[in-house]
Amino acid sequence: MSKSLLWKLIAINILIIAFVIIIVWMSVDYLAASYFVTLMTKYNISPLTTHEMFLHSVHRYLIWATLAALVLALVLNFMMTKRVLGPLTQMADVTRKITAGDYSSRVPVQSQDELGKLGTAFNRMADNLQVIENLRKTLMIDVAHELRTPLTNIQGYLEALLDGVVPPSEETLQLLHEETLRLVELVESILRLARADAARVDICKTELNIEDLISQVLEAFKPQLDAKQIKLDLHFVDAKRTIQGDADKLAQVIGNLLQNAVQYSQYGGTVRISIELDQRNIKVIFANSGGELSEQDLPFIFERFYRGEKSRSRARGGSGIGLAIVKELVAAHDGNVGAVISEGETRVWFSLPT
Repeated sequence: MSKSLLWKLIAINILIIAFVIIIVWMSVDYLAASYFVTLMTKYNISPLTTHEMFLHSVHRYLIWATLAALVLALVLNFMMTKRVLGPLTQMADVTRKITAGDYSSRVPVQSQDELGKLGTAFNRMADNLQVIENLRKTLMIDVAHELRTPLTNIQGYLEALLDGVVPPSEETLQLLHEETLRLVELVESILRLARADAARVDICKTELNIEDLISQVLEAFKPQLDAKQIKLDLHFVDAKRTIQGDADKLAQVIGNLLQNAVQYSQYGGTVRISIELDQRNIKVIFANSGGELSEQDLPFIFERFYRGEKSRSRARGGSGIGLAIVKELVAAHDGNVGAVISEGETRVWFSLPT
């Protein structure tokens, strides 16, 4: 492709040079020659022989100049065009490698012109593709790991039932039913995560008030709060500023963070929800007393399938996808997430531009 483009560009330049030479040739024959004859006549000099000599001389020098210009143009065009097309050739090579599954190759950027900017953008795209590919591989490994445990348990019980080792009692069927429900919940969580990943192209923003949205979500959590006798401590000081966001997706963010806070709060504990404002952002903080997170867990809690609950019991530890969904949905709104442990509280927050 690059060779074809190279010769096309050279051919275009040669055509331009040839056109210029033809114009000069015609100008000499019709304009300069006529002016030359007029001068000869004015000074009583026979123009015939001199006119012929003039034209032959001009034509000869014009031909040599044309050949020299074409050779020089060909050499310079070949060198300069090849140099310009070099990065494009490298991009084509890197593209072929990426297509083949090698995401490590990059285009060397040697200038700050348009081609240099194109190379930088190309490398940034390759970096993003590599990140996405690594996430895909990690997700596949994590999904396989998470699915293996309940499937192995179900397989073991079914084989034991078929072999007659375990009697088909109500207790056994109940265990199989619980493992099946955990498997279904895990699959549903993975589907929710996939939808969160696609949220960037599925955002329907409207003007909304974050305080009102939190109040709506809290109504659905009252039974869980009452069951654990958890106290709510709300700090919505001057939180009437509106934001542009997708109400359904932000409600899911708030619900996941509230579920996380309730799940890891001690019986009779406190969940505190506060809103902080600055000139550009609104920050919502969910804090709960107790919990099993440590400072070492904080950098990883928004990663897929990570659970700070060390026993990895699904009865308490969940699937490890809820906070990953929060991260994706907040990122789709150009916001940020984070977590800190302070004064015996685990504080998980998200911020959105206003």
